[in-house]
Amino acid sequence: MPGGRLTQQERQQIALGLADGLAYAEIARRLDRPTSTITREVMRNGGPTAYRADLAHRATERRAHRRRQAAPRDPKASPQAYGRDAEAVREYEETLTTVFIQSGTPKMMARVMASIIISDAGSLTAAELVQRLQVSPASVSKAITFLEEQGMVRRERDERRRERYVVDDDIMYQAMMASARGTAQVAETARQGVGVLGPGTPAATRLENMSRFLDFVSESIARAADQAREVLHTKPETTSGGTADPSSDRL
Repeated sequence: MPGGRLTQQERQQIALGLADGLAYAEIARRLDRPTSTITREVMRNGGPTAYRADLAHRATERRAHRRRQAAPRDPKASPQAYGRDAEAVREYEETLTTVFIQSGTPKMMARVMASIIISDAGSLTAAELVQRLQVSPASVSKAITFLEEQGMVRRERDERRRERYVVDDDIMYQAMMASARGTAQVAETARQGVGVLGPGTPAATRLENMSRFLDFVSESIARAADQAREVLHTKPETTSGGTADPSSDRL
């Protein structure tokens, strides 16, 4: 499997493949690249409907330039745990952040969320986030407030009385349940409009159909989330030495 960065010609092939409706795996096979490389490349550069080879190439060059400029600021950076590839971890964090942004999460909130999720502890302090993201404490505080309101993070105090921002293992469950509640609220509001606009009128009929559809979707999401949490959620296995085996930490 070839290594190294994607060339401009490869990016053009990716754009052509997307235009032809090819799956990431098929594009990767044609380029003899890992599927994850293609997925990461597309998601960090606009997604499958907005990917442009020339823009992606220039964006990659700008990111590389910024990293070279930023490198001297952290000469004592500690090595990655578990023998991880630091560059691969950084690229994955960018991809995860991009996906969050494309799903509707504001940029800074997405960056904070991704940083906490990929930390082994599942929690970071404000100071750690400031250092990792190279942003101001005020930016971190605003992002945490937003994420806390969405039920995506919670605050707790560690043994040194520092406030830590925590992502629970069942974050996706909490996110799905929040989505179900929001959808149910829209359904209820639509249902209230039926009486206001008059049953049987075109507008009221539209709202009634909307409320019935959203009720069904909301109940289905909540039911599926409960079932998935019960069946799929697993805890990290422990080795004979009593330490967690990171390869088993999955949902």
